[in-house]
Amino acid sequence: MDYSSYKGLKIERNGRILTVTIDRPEVKNAVNPLLHDEFSRIFADIARDPEVGVVVLTGTGQAFSAGGDIGWLAALQADPAATAAAIENDRRIQNNLLDLEVPVIARVVGPAVGLGCSLALFCDFIYATPDARFADPHVAVGLVAGDGGAVIWPQLIGYARAKRYLLTGDPISGAEAAAIGLITEAVSIEEIDAKVRAMAERLAAGAIHAIKWTKASINAGLKVTANAIIDRAAAYENLTMLMEDHRIAVEAFQNRSAPQFTGR
Repeated sequence: MDYSSYKGLKIERNGRILTVTIDRPEVKNAVNPLLHDEFSRIFADIARDPEVGVVVLTGTGQAFSAGGDIGWLAALQADPAATAAAIENDRRIQNNLLDLEVPVIARVVGPAVGLGCSLALFCDFIYATPDARFADPHVAVGLVAGDGGAVIWPQLIGYARAKRYLLTGDPISGAEAAAIGLITEAVSIEEIDAKVRAMAERLAAGAIHAIKWTKASINAGLKVTANAIIDRAAAYENLTMLMEDHRIAVEAFQNRSAPQFTGR
């Protein structure tokens, strides 16, 4: 598989281990249109690569991903065709991640926000530093959590806890996330690379077909649930992207002020 077309994602191969790095450190790896498009393709490409036994997903520098680039969100305002295209990519990303049979390990340092949070939580192993920050603050910018949060948070920590975070947008630290089962383990910054590498090497050296098909069997039930949620959440998010409250929130973020929502 040739990954040379990817520009926002840095792809590195080490034997059967493929490392995918979100590479916009100057903006804490915020997702722009280029990255969004690349994420809609990368997991399907990996699924067609017979040389990959395990994937490591991480971010350059001191962030996993700060979520959607605010300039991109502003540019999408009141453009139904553009918002629909973005939402279609969100649906594709979720489905491709659920369909990917090789295990994926997330290495999370710093913020994992919005789509960045969903990308991490859809992984099979999630290692984060204790001070990493997980958040799905869609509601804080007037949006429905349509890019994965409504699917994965309830499956990991139950509906009551998931609503606590999804309906407020409040963040949770890596240490807290590990304590309630949202992620696999909180690991110090000094140890996280060794922890991720050890698990990647163990999986890559294992009975890969047994590992892949066990993951596929586990995900079969999750996909049934996800299929009941993804299209509805995506449709609702598309509607909220065109509403006044979202415009108000984006402008408030740009002006570093608190949004005054109108309910429209």
